[in-house]
Amino acid sequence: MAFSRQAVTGAVGDGLLSFPVTDFDANGNFDAASYRARIEWLLKYEISTLFVAGGTGEFFNLSLDEFREIVTIAVEATNGRVPVIASAGMNAHLARQYARIAEEAGADGILLMPPYLTECPQSGLFDYARSVCGSTALNVIYYNRANGLMKAETVKALADACPNLIGVKDGRGDIQALNTIIKTVGDRLVYVGGVPTAEIFAEAYLSIGVNTYSSAVFNFVPEMAVSFYKALRAGDSATVARLTREFFIPFVQLRDTCPGYAVSLVKAGAALVGHSGGDVRSPLTMPSADETKRLQALIDHVAR
Repeated sequence: MAFSRQAVTGAVGDGLLSFPVTDFDANGNFDAASYRARIEWLLKYEISTLFVAGGTGEFFNLSLDEFREIVTIAVEATNGRVPVIASAGMNAHLARQYARIAEEAGADGILLMPPYLTECPQSGLFDYARSVCGSTALNVIYYNRANGLMKAETVKALADACPNLIGVKDGRGDIQALNTIIKTVGDRLVYVGGVPTAEIFAEAYLSIGVNTYSSAVFNFVPEMAVSFYKALRAGDSATVARLTREFFIPFVQLRDTCPGYAVSLVKAGAALVGHSGGDVRSPLTMPSADETKRLQALIDHVAR
């Protein structure tokens, strides 16, 4: 770990968060050289933390060996400029393996994904997360989404039991539930917006004290993504409204035409701006030619 717990907490809680796509070559294999170049390109822009092998990075589609290489490259490429957070999940046993690999590779923390598939009681989610937190010295951020939704009381109990739990990332977009967690747990944790295309929720997040979010579109319109975040934090409501109306609303409408496009469109966008990371792996699919053309028009509009 290159950063103290306090430094990681500060970086995660205040600043734009980058979730890069994972690069694959024409045969669908991990492309290490392309991935390293991507990280170096994105680090030219103003971000506070780099989250690698996350949802946008197709964590669910990676082998353990690929995961190890991805985290190692990210740590080397950042060279201590920003904290590096990797993912962990699937089940408790595998999540502990991911955490160990991330720790060995020099990451500063893990984003703990929900367990795979099965419905879970609150007590089971608590045990799952506590077992992973207890297996590593890394900082842990719990991703509250899908079948892994923790209620406020469970989050508080986990925070009390695990000193290295530093935050919760919201993946549901239920502002009432998130506000209940924030008011119950308080500033013991940091809170991160994490719904797909989180900018569409940014104003609502900020109103309850969530200062930052994961930006997937940063992968292909980084200047605009940074401008939007700065406008949001500066209270420039006119710029926020304009970019929301002209880019984020039509992007979300395009994203919602097909399941998985929250990742696929981002990869398509990266290719359109000259930073291709290859195609997504199945079961995801790439956008059609017409959908890609519509995405190009959105990119051209905000690039003017």
